[in-house]
Amino acid sequence: MASTVNVPVVLVHGFGGSFKETWHKPGIDALLTDVGRTPVGLDLLGHGEQDKPHDPEAYVELPSWLLAHLPEAPIVDAVGFSLGALTILRALIDAPHRFGKVVLSGIGDGVFTMSPPDGNKRIVAALEGRAPEEDTFARMFAHYGNSPGNDLLALTAIMKRPPSKAVTEEELSTITNEILIVIGDADFAGPATRLAAAFPNAKLTVLRNTDHFATPEAFSFIDAILDFLAA
Repeated sequence: MASTVNVPVVLVHGFGGSFKETWHKPGIDALLTDVGRTPVGLDLLGHGEQDKPHDPEAYVELPSWLLAHLPEAPIVDAVGFSLGALTILRALIDAPHRFGKVVLSGIGDGVFTMSPPDGNKRIVAALEGRAPEEDTFARMFAHYGNSPGNDLLALTAIMKRPPSKAVTEEELSTITNEILIVIGDADFAGPATRLAAAFPNAKLTVLRNTDHFATPEAFSFIDAILDFLAA
């Protein structure tokens, strides 16, 4: 196998996160450096150091935006969590030649179902302070949306963006990149067995006793990506 030491590893966070909070704070970027890789943090539009438009239409083409903001290298390896993983997946479908190895975490078989127009209605209600106390799922998203440094209106706009078309197994069947799919056994986005099976060259790792939000800091997740991406 050819050396990957000169291939950057792009790290893309989930909704309400940032490179700093998701990858730098738990030391994942430093650990990648220790195994001979060069990590590159990328904040998604609406997050971190990027622009934060308040118009939902601004977030329709996130995969194209991601491709335009990749490092100027022939190919990159990529690690994505949740919204970041979904964005990477759609960018991978559009331009598989831009990627080498890819880690998709916090997404599952739901990618094959088109989201209804009001699919994020509960989360939007929580972000706007209208969710009932008992809706802990939606209120968790609101917790991240209200974290210091976040722009609540921008994050609400992301959740209000028009729905994307469903991913198809036919699209994934032609992608020959090495893929690692990581999902917690208690993740609401799971299971991911159908997603993993759709790729010709994918491995599925299921994290025990791990929910969606705990995934990025789980030792088993970090071990899995380090093993997969070690130079």
